[in-house]
Amino acid sequence: MNHPDHWITTPVTADLLRGALDLERTAHGVLPHRLPAWARAQNTDPQLAMAESQPSGVRLVFRTRATRIEMDTRPTKRVYVGAPPRPDGLYELLVDGRPAGSAHVDGGSTLTIDMTAGTAEHRDGPAGTLRFTGLPDRVKDVEIWLPHNETTEIVALRTDAPVEPGPDSDRRVWLHHGSSISHGSDAAGPTTTWPALAASLGGVDLVNLGLGGSALLDPFIARVMRDTPADLLSVKIGINIVNADLMRLRAFTPAVHGFLDTLREGHPTAPLLVVSPLLCPIHEDTPGPSVPDLTGLGTGRLRFRAAGDPAERVSGKLTLRVIRDELARIVEQRAAEDPHLHYLDGRALYGESDAEELPLPDALHPDAATHRRVGERFAELVLAPGGPFAAGGA
Repeated sequence: MNHPDHWITTPVTADLLRGALDLERTAHGVLPHRLPAWARAQNTDPQLAMAESQPSGVRLVFRTRATRIEMDTRPTKRVYVGAPPRPDGLYELLVDGRPAGSAHVDGGSTLTIDMTAGTAEHRDGPAGTLRFTGLPDRVKDVEIWLPHNETTEIVALRTDAPVEPGPDSDRRVWLHHGSSISHGSDAAGPTTTWPALAASLGGVDLVNLGLGGSALLDPFIARVMRDTPADLLSVKIGINIVNADLMRLRAFTPAVHGFLDTLREGHPTAPLLVVSPLLCPIHEDTPGPSVPDLTGLGTGRLRFRAAGDPAERVSGKLTLRVIRDELARIVEQRAAEDPHLHYLDGRALYGESDAEELPLPDALHPDAATHRRVGERFAELVLAPGGPFAAGGA
């Protein structure tokens, strides 16, 4: 039996983490990253720097007999000037693969973002503690999923029984890259972002490189994916290209080819799925950029609109329809020599009828119910028998 006053502090090392590609030592503890240090050094975009440090899909995995678990963390909470407070990030506990509780952490640092002025100010804050108690007194496999949308510095892990790294998984590893929708946007929690839910339903281990605002065909992201061990790969391309108004069709096509070429250098025969954008009515036929409508921000209502001109499509400006057509063409062309390359129209995951029932609250990002629908659809279309990621290729 565990002694009620006896705590064991276990250093958080890489062998206790899954879904992270780097672990930075800090003055207070460790900070999981979803991009390695060399890739972070090639990035100059604060948005991507913030997104990759938010641990979507990252979880502690260990085996223990502990009935009590405590963890000190220093989250970085985002505050938007003029908007109501955002909910605190959620930590979710799984015991032997089943949900067993959730918790928030008070305190932490703050990042105050003024969308009108285009500024951001970081202010350090204290660590807080989350607790899980009343766990079954037996040896068990424990997972603690970190908040998908809150940078999380881990300061200490304490248990009332020894901890050892979780056993090696026999599940296939699915490496996915996409936008804020893949990152998790407004999902209910870290285990119900659509990729996390699809991975659970499909029986695979997720490494999530969904990076809010940052699925932009960056070459260093392709090299990270090339060098990351994985059995299954997918890239969801399009919405960020449009809402950043980043490139024209002339640049888009070779950039897609180059990205896929790089992935194939490291994963020459792995199933590789290209996913085109989900339906997004404001950008189906209107190019970007996306711009925020801040008039409702004080009441907690932020919406986006498409600021491009549909007439500019003739000069190569991109819309979601243009991108879907081009991605389908590229995959069809390459699949003639690459039988393991597949294409999925994103509207099969969220299309017109879904938008009528579950409209995008801010015109860009899905809510919790839509994340669940997309995850279930992906599992059915891609990971289930007959899909491109089916076990055994069947």
